[in-house]
Amino acid sequence: MDRRSRRLSGLGTTIFAEMSALAARTGSVNLGQGFPDTDGPDVVIEAAVQALRSGRNQYAPGTGVPELRLAVAEHQRRRYDLELDPDSEVAVTTGATEAIAAAILGLVDPGDEVIVLEPYYDSYVAVLQMAGAVRRPVTLRAPDFRLPVEELRAAVSDRTTTILLNTPHNPTGAVLTRDELEAVAAVAREHDLVVVSDEVYEHLTYDVEHVPVATLPGMRERTLTISSGGKTFSFTGWKVGWASGPAELVDAMVGAKQFLTYTSGSPLQPAIAEALRLGDDYFADFRAGMRARRDQLCEGLASVGLDVHVPDGTYFATTDIRPLGLEDGVEFCWSLPERAGVAAIPHQVFHDGDGGRSLVRWAFCKKPAVIDEGVSRLRRAFA
Repeated sequence: MDRRSRRLSGLGTTIFAEMSALAARTGSVNLGQGFPDTDGPDVVIEAAVQALRSGRNQYAPGTGVPELRLAVAEHQRRRYDLELDPDSEVAVTTGATEAIAAAILGLVDPGDEVIVLEPYYDSYVAVLQMAGAVRRPVTLRAPDFRLPVEELRAAVSDRTTTILLNTPHNPTGAVLTRDELEAVAAVAREHDLVVVSDEVYEHLTYDVEHVPVATLPGMRERTLTISSGGKTFSFTGWKVGWASGPAELVDAMVGAKQFLTYTSGSPLQPAIAEALRLGDDYFADFRAGMRARRDQLCEGLASVGLDVHVPDGTYFATTDIRPLGLEDGVEFCWSLPERAGVAAIPHQVFHDGDGGRSLVRWAFCKKPAVIDEGVSRLRRAFA
């Protein structure tokens, strides 16, 4: 573990925690943190209430309640034609964050090298450090954030064991294409690597296809796929996630998970099972509504004078602040609540070193009126 990596993971933690506090203290519009400001479907809430009232308030099994494991297996079959045994190839976790942590702690030994797409969700850095792993970044660069396949191939060494994949990708909003994923799969097969695939934004892609890497030839047996109910159903506070894949990979993850939370959210798990069985109309409407908010925010940010990189997925948009005559995204974001009454997150906290220095991430999973207010404040500040 190197000192610079430790500092950067600390910077990310500081930004997220303190930016939220600063936004609240200044009455800022929080377009930084990725949580919706509206709840998900009432039918799912009622299912949780029913579970609470019917006595489902003690420990769930360590791998999750049977109906949620079955619902995950049904979802993977229905959406992606992936066949899973709900009893041995699915496990429920405390959100996707725990699934990622338990997967790395269960599958990676100290000194192993793990390839990670940079910029990376901040928990990746922390858990790789906890596992004693060495991260090997492969950087997605603005403006298109496409996968540099030759750099991916060059990142593999005889100590590489794992690829930690994220698509749709946070923070860039890139969705890896089938060709890009075929390149990832080829590397994994050639070097006998495990792929841990974070797909929490699987239902938030806009006019592009989400391809689970596990569906590609030779990948089901080496891929642990992670998702959650938080992003798809707007219940981020419930922290109900899951991992699915071959039994030996799921077992390794559960071996670490039992010493993290063991289990959580017992009455919420059957409610998320109900959510996964919602009809196609729900998913289509959810995607369409989020796309409209994406377009609203991106058009607004462009009107402020920012260079906007419109995302193909997730609920985050990236801008370059250099058209405003500014260079440092960290400095920009720290000053933004006082200057404009708006909060955002700098890309630099998702990079090693100075990567993404002029890039800023904005969240559009907010009510249209909140997005309008945020954009109006930015226009006044940078007019």
